[in-house]
Amino acid sequence: MSERPESYEAAVERLEEIIDRLDSGQAGLRETLDLCKEGKELVNYCAAELDEVGEGLKELRLDDLAAKLEASPGVN
Repeated sequence: MSERPESYEAAVERLEEIIDRLDSGQAGLRETLDLCKEGKELVNYCAAELDEVGEGLKELRLDDLAAKLEASPGVN
């Protein structure tokens, strides 16, 4: 992976292409190594994207919880 994918979805699509190529048995030794390296980088990218989105969701839930607590009667 010489450049960053456009999006998480693009990275997943490329991973599917890599898996299909490897599953076909048509890739030579060097190509297999290159595809595995690219796949590893894409998996790391996807994991980082998922972590970032997960953190954003946690923040949203915490903000929502704080708003509910502030709006609850008898809290203060």
